[in-house]
Amino acid sequence: MEHRVGDPRIISLIRRWLKAGVLEDGEVRPNDEGAPQGGSISVLLSNVYLHYVLDLWFDRVVKARMKGEAYLVRYIDDFVVCFQYRSDALRLQDALCKRLARFGLVLEPSKTRLVEFGRFAERHAPKRGRKRPETIYFLGFTHYCTRNQQGNFKVGRRTEKSRLRRSLSHLTDLMRRMRHLPVREQAINLNRVLRGHYGYYGLAGNFSALCKVYRAVERYWHKMLSSRSRKGVLRWPVFHRLKQRYPLQRPKLVLPSEIPSFFTVGMSY
Repeated sequence: MEHRVGDPRIISLIRRWLKAGVLEDGEVRPNDEGAPQGGSISVLLSNVYLHYVLDLWFDRVVKARMKGEAYLVRYIDDFVVCFQYRSDALRLQDALCKRLARFGLVLEPSKTRLVEFGRFAERHAPKRGRKRPETIYFLGFTHYCTRNQQGNFKVGRRTEKSRLRRSLSHLTDLMRRMRHLPVREQAINLNRVLRGHYGYYGLAGNFSALCKVYRAVERYWHKMLSSRSRKGVLRWPVFHRLKQRYPLQRPKLVLPSEIPSFFTVGMSY
């Protein structure tokens, strides 16, 4: 940070911020090292730190020593490195561990793997004992190898299963907590969450996952409204009339066309 920021008062403020401790179960616990997860300054510090530790090093040192094309895609502390040749990926694996260790960082073993991905992955999959190429999980999406209508390779994207379950769990919990609110307020709150979900996951090829969330919300909302009825059930025709008056946000693609992807290079680490 001192390399980036020249004002000593800002550096002092950051030091105190990091040592302020973490509030857990109503008790303040001291923070001995690193930035606390979820802290308001953690994302900013991670981006600045990794810009020098990883981004510039990869751009100025690593790419010049690779035999083929190489790309780094990073979001905060999650990143994917794409290579044209497998040998380049294997060379970087050792160098990357040493580079991060110099700055007190380590790779998470459960999230680090070498995956063959790209135009030739489908052809090589049977040789590795697989029916289809492996997938890549990145930023809440499952990236997989597929083909367009012309038969050419393209990267497919769908909502990662764990993220889909988390979104549905959040929505069902929201509906339980607001079951006694007026129907109009319930629809407003649900639509806020649905718009945010569609805004993030609304990429081309992922429309079916958006529809799955919409249908699940529709069914559970009907169940919650039925629990308020004297008879314990709200007939579907009545529910549909309510929906016409207070409609749920329909699934919508924010990026309806294919976006460029670095994953077409060939190999991904």
